[in-house]
Amino acid sequence: MTTIRQRKGGKVPEADEDQPSEEKNVKSEGKIPSDHTGGKLWNILSLTVGGIVAIFLGLLTSIYVATLHENDLWFSNIKEVEREISFRTECGLYYSYYKQMIQAASIQQGLHGLVYDNKTESVRTINILERMNVYQEVFLSILYRILPIQQYLEPVYFYIYTLFGLQAVYVIALYVTSWLLSGTWLSGLLAACWYITNRIDTTRVEFTIPLRENWALPFFAVQIAAITYLFRSHLQPAQERLTLLAVFVATFLFSLTWQFNQFMMLIQALALFILDCFDILPTAKVTWLYIIQISGLLLVCALQFFNSMILGSLLVSFNASILIAKTIQKNLKKGSLLNRLGKLILHALLVSSLTLLVNKFIKKILNLESDEHIFKFLKAKFGFGATRDFDASLYLCEEAFGLLPLNTFSRLSDTLLFYVYIFVLFPMTVTAVIVALRNLSCSNQALEKMEECTISLKPDAAYNLIHTILFGCLALSTMRMKYLWTSHMCVFASFGLCSTEVWRLILKCVRLYTSRRTQVIKYLIPIITLLYILYKFWPGIMDELLELREFYDPDTVELMNWIKSNTPNTAVFAGSMQLLAGVKLCTGRTLTNHPHYEDKHLRERTKQIYQIYAKRSPEDVYRILRSFSTDYVILEDSICYERRHSRGCRLRDLLDIANGHIMDGLGENEPDLKPSLYPRFCEEIKKNLPSYTAHFTRVFQNKTFHVYKLAKHK
Repeated sequence: MTTIRQRKGGKVPEADEDQPSEEKNVKSEGKIPSDHTGGKLWNILSLTVGGIVAIFLGLLTSIYVATLHENDLWFSNIKEVEREISFRTECGLYYSYYKQMIQAASIQQGLHGLVYDNKTESVRTINILERMNVYQEVFLSILYRILPIQQYLEPVYFYIYTLFGLQAVYVIALYVTSWLLSGTWLSGLLAACWYITNRIDTTRVEFTIPLRENWALPFFAVQIAAITYLFRSHLQPAQERLTLLAVFVATFLFSLTWQFNQFMMLIQALALFILDCFDILPTAKVTWLYIIQISGLLLVCALQFFNSMILGSLLVSFNASILIAKTIQKNLKKGSLLNRLGKLILHALLVSSLTLLVNKFIKKILNLESDEHIFKFLKAKFGFGATRDFDASLYLCEEAFGLLPLNTFSRLSDTLLFYVYIFVLFPMTVTAVIVALRNLSCSNQALEKMEECTISLKPDAAYNLIHTILFGCLALSTMRMKYLWTSHMCVFASFGLCSTEVWRLILKCVRLYTSRRTQVIKYLIPIITLLYILYKFWPGIMDELLELREFYDPDTVELMNWIKSNTPNTAVFAGSMQLLAGVKLCTGRTLTNHPHYEDKHLRERTKQIYQIYAKRSPEDVYRILRSFSTDYVILEDSICYERRHSRGCRLRDLLDIANGHIMDGLGENEPDLKPSLYPRFCEEIKKNLPSYTAHFTRVFQNKTFHVYKLAKHK
């Protein structure tokens, strides 16, 4: 139980001079009393205006990112092959299944092609619906086929407009969350403006449209908004049930659309666990959220043909362990401070131990190894030993999986977002610590005496506080995950700037508190901030919308056109993961490997295919490629002669280390690495030596790509 319940439940008997105004402020977070006609009308007017502003800002954001996408690529004017090439790396792979469903003779045939797919991985039939989160592509393709829009809207536009439309849902959800926390839609307006002006750090939808996170994050934001509403006090039973349903639906859709959902929800479950341990959240609602997370994930598991990676996720084990531990340990929230601390430590140890045991048991039973590369990566990233593992090294060497760059904070500070965020975060964190210690110090029988305390923390604010702290830690450690933090940063900072409770606490600390002064500041400061943002960034946004560019990648276009015109439909292509995703989308040819890396067999296969960039003999490379029925191999100069990464992180270096060979160039090598007996394959093959031409014939080349056809020896 939290202090806020006591304050809302009854009047404090020993009220000081400021107490009546505090009572008034607490009441103002809900509705003005029903007998006040003017107050009811004001509530209705405020709700209507706030709702209209939310919808307007959501639509404005959708139009904004759609315009940027058009201006950057001249998407409406380029050829279809160029449009498809613009869906880089895994984006192209996901979109290819939408295209496949659209082009199928019937919906049933399209679904059959996904369930029994033998073109994504050669010599292997896989179930795409099990392996990948592509139900959204299936749903959109079916919707496109049944709606009478084919004559007016091309399939690609239906797809990208849906994604841009989800940005409206995203911004509205952020707006509503901030509004719920602060009690004023001015806070939502500020959150949406910060999201838009910090677009570089809050979203990348305009240039990575089909990426899974662009589907999932809007639903995650809706879920957070629903959870925020769920933790409000005095909800009616019907309101609570409807809110729980909204949480479940949002959780399910989030889980269905992103393969990394389990890791995000694990952090969310950890936040709930921490707050529940310190008695800051109502235990019954927290238990429901644990159950909803598991239920949503298991439903997705069923839809993905019982994907073993979901069953073996830490989230399922963690939530199940918490529910088991709750039944074993009773009276966790009774006793003195030291007594309760001891119980909590034992509870945390029990949950941790059970989680590891349950997870290990499930993985042993299912023989699950699909996510082992993630744990190897985490182990090496956080300094628990160096690794030569090729898959883990691929992640470690990518900038997106490195630490958050410091220039991120300078960009966020330009809009005042980061400054306000820290300004709000510090007092809120101090308040949370005080409330947590006070809750641990007081038994249930002594709660009445807590009414005299003036420092309190509402459950909804407490949840969002821990949420932003934990996802902030994730973003600081892994740059790719910053979009989960920065969007919520907009919500949290705007809430604090418009919050009566935050300003009351700050003004009391500096002995300047009065009720009227608090009300003036909570509106004045946000309005000044909005005017500053508008003044400083509106001209830049207008200039950005007027800047026109055009897609230009003639070498890749030439390659795709050559493949479509000069190779049979059944041809099998080998090459880099990123390029092959485009080959599948643009040409429909069969691949040896692809960028969806969450499968152990695919990772092993990719490492073998990548020997084309290692120091291996032509006979070895030919044997490896033919084992996957490869007909053509595509070599890229940008990989063979890579300079983007430093020595030790180039793809050829990672392969050399994994093969036990000394790396190229000046610099140190580990003592056990040996010189290779063979030169680098991708360099030597271009010399047309007899040992290479016996197995490989060059059939296409331009400034970027070299395509070789493999001989078919008996």
